[in-house]
Amino acid sequence: MSSITALTIEMLGWNLLVDPRRKGDILSSGTGRAKLVDLALATGKIYDGEGFNYIKESFETGTLHLIGLLSDGGVHSRLDQLQLLLKGASERGAKRIRVHILTDGRDVLDGSSVGFVETLENDLSNLREKGIDAQIASGGGRMYVTMDRYENDWDVVKRGWDAQVLGEAPHKFRSAIEAVKKLREVPKASDQYLPPFVIVDEHGTSVGPIVDGDAVVTLNFRADRMVMLAKALEYENFDKFDRVRFPKIRYAGMLQYDGELKLPSRYLVSPPEIERTSGEYLVNNGVRTFACSETVKFGHVTFFWNGNRSGYFNPEMEEYVEIPSDSGITFNVQPKMKALEIAEKARDAILSRKFHQVRVNLPNSDMVGHTGDIGATVVACKAADEAVQIILDAIEQVGGIYVVTADHGNAEDMVKRNKKGEPLLDKDGKIQILTSHTLEPVPIAIGGPGLAPGVRFRKDVPDGGLANVAATVMNLHGFNAPSDYEPTLIEVVNN
Repeated sequence: MSSITALTIEMLGWNLLVDPRRKGDILSSGTGRAKLVDLALATGKIYDGEGFNYIKESFETGTLHLIGLLSDGGVHSRLDQLQLLLKGASERGAKRIRVHILTDGRDVLDGSSVGFVETLENDLSNLREKGIDAQIASGGGRMYVTMDRYENDWDVVKRGWDAQVLGEAPHKFRSAIEAVKKLREVPKASDQYLPPFVIVDEHGTSVGPIVDGDAVVTLNFRADRMVMLAKALEYENFDKFDRVRFPKIRYAGMLQYDGELKLPSRYLVSPPEIERTSGEYLVNNGVRTFACSETVKFGHVTFFWNGNRSGYFNPEMEEYVEIPSDSGITFNVQPKMKALEIAEKARDAILSRKFHQVRVNLPNSDMVGHTGDIGATVVACKAADEAVQIILDAIEQVGGIYVVTADHGNAEDMVKRNKKGEPLLDKDGKIQILTSHTLEPVPIAIGGPGLAPGVRFRKDVPDGGLANVAATVMNLHGFNAPSDYEPTLIEVVNN
């Protein structure tokens, strides 16, 4: 049995795909979900749906709480969507609104949090002039407060819960502007790792804990970093941390974050239906699949890969292996992460000849690159390279095919630049570090001893991207892709 291995290197994270039997797939991201929210807001349909009417029942006597990433990065959320929701909710009866912000610095430039908070504070001030009691109630950096994923570190969610629900945090301020500016003055502080804080009144009392009778909306449209909070807000039987109290609220997500778990059960915008993914198609056509990554990217080779679907399509045909990520530390502390362990699992799966496809994600370069630590990122990239070599060596042994690509850039350029491409300097003359994703095209490599003679990249798909990888991988498995898939990147030329 030969194999195709698909490797995604989060850049590079690497996504690698292998098929040991015969001589990808795209990750369902937040882009399509953002468009659904945009359309619902633009047409006003968001306010006619079951989800909004459900939370609206709390407007008369309760508070509307909005929790989410404060950013215009467009990966997990967008500021303009929050602004429109604030306007629409206030016009439809919300009298008391509290916003619980999560600062970014990961999908946008570090330090941009101050500007986003100033913009939001101005909007809330305008609402107060109209008689709406609207304030920011709490906050914290996305990687330290609330936005963990794949159950890697529940302490992250607990910090958010304590601030948002209990109104308790180690830092208390009279305004969010003061909070962000003061917390950023701490040496090596960054937006994404700001500690939790709450806003208090003149008596030192939190201005916005979540209590019985309130309504809560989680603002992010992307699923992965909201699922854990959704479980804490919705599940009566919950044992991941001591919630202290479980308020009786009306909770809705911006969208439903997990279709299999039906979580949350209420949502403002109907989620996209992602059907006939390449993973489902191939499993149903006899392709045995192995998927592996560490916790922080495990969902990228399972949940996202399968169209926002938890679990197996067919447990007799698939095996998923999750390697626990390090928790309680920033990723630059252990920059090698679990690259070696992932590579060894992939190698063993390939050499076992049990699987036709092996897909893995090596997250080092992305996760460590986000920290802004260039030295650690170099170590991370070397670790990813070594892992790729282990996997490629295994492919060589079984006569398989490899597909190596990435879903975005990061580590290849960690310097902020002006429009001329020149490095930007801070007030001390030091180069400013870039911690967000880059926007340059990413490479894709296809090869291996199992690749048939004459297979080459097509020249008539100039704008090829991740969406084209699904059909490409299907072709490498020996199948024609469905006609409504984006076109394959390869063709066979007879010499």
